[in-house]
Amino acid sequence: MSARRTGLPPSVVLAGGGTSGHTSPLIATAEELQRQRPDARLTAVGTARGLEVTVVPAAGLTLELIPPVPLPRRPGVDQALVGARLWRAVDASRAVLRRTRADVVLGFGGYVSTPVYLAARRLGLPIVLHEQNALPGLANKLAARLTRHVYTSFPDTPLPHARYLGLPLRRSITTLDRPAARGPARTGFGLPAEGPVLLVSGGSQGAASINRAVLGARSALLAAGISVLHVLGPKNLTEETSGQTDGATGAVYRPLGYVDAMEDAYAAADLMLGRCGASTVLETAAVTLPTVFVPYPHGNGEQARNAAHVVSAGAGLLLADADCTPAWVEATIPALLRDTDRLAGMTAALRGVARLDAAAELASRTLEVSTHATR
Repeated sequence: MSARRTGLPPSVVLAGGGTSGHTSPLIATAEELQRQRPDARLTAVGTARGLEVTVVPAAGLTLELIPPVPLPRRPGVDQALVGARLWRAVDASRAVLRRTRADVVLGFGGYVSTPVYLAARRLGLPIVLHEQNALPGLANKLAARLTRHVYTSFPDTPLPHARYLGLPLRRSITTLDRPAARGPARTGFGLPAEGPVLLVSGGSQGAASINRAVLGARSALLAAGISVLHVLGPKNLTEETSGQTDGATGAVYRPLGYVDAMEDAYAAADLMLGRCGASTVLETAAVTLPTVFVPYPHGNGEQARNAAHVVSAGAGLLLADADCTPAWVEATIPALLRDTDRLAGMTAALRGVARLDAAAELASRTLEVSTHATR
């Protein structure tokens, strides 16, 4: 029996994990759910393999783990075991939903979400889903056929019943005053108070091509007086990537494995070079940080589609992964940072591109669905 039938506060189970592309909107929406219904009982579902094992508890959320069900790209034993693994994960998800007396499942896609969606379907629970990318993933393609409560980050995402809402963003992003936060942010990262700063990030795990290009151009950037805040991914911190300072210009190369509070990194920077997952695209738009986007060259092309939303507004640049080389970085980044009029134009074009109320709207609609749960 659901919590609503027993007179308890609403119980929302949030499914999503693996990378920050799924955990960031999950946490942002959870924060809004707590603001709108402080008595709501929130439970996140993830696996032991994902980023959620650290960031979700750090956000103050209860995390329940289910067995992972990776989808192998090549035929083999692992592919043959997918069915059995999936149903074990569905059973584990169903146990979580019963134990929490869930009223509604709010899913953000990724392989973590599929068994939770299927368990909710078996139990007759309503499903609300949010798709981050311009092109949807497999989990949300499936779930969109199980519910009419489908919300998207971008206006033209091809999903049944889709309604454009925007990407749920944390209030620390949507309320960021970059000029005011610039000084404290630079101090916190050990960067010079003056001079241009390039922020580089390939996502929560890093991006090999971007890392190679920036490391190859590092000396030239520092010699040009450009400091670099480089988020390489936790596994990519090595002796080769150690920090350094240019004795003549005072510019600093600061490597980090991961940044918990990306708003601080955005505040410190004048320009970003990075992948174009939905979170990066719409967070940089929300804080009006000009960005050079380098789409992940594999998959279904969703990253290039994500960036098109900003690039078409004249607010960002698109660079093919194959063209992201040390030579390109050396030639283009210093010139772009010197072109203050162009940067100012990109900053102005970013205003209004990202919807800032998506987390609050998604939380409100999820709570509304929970109140109509009939179990």
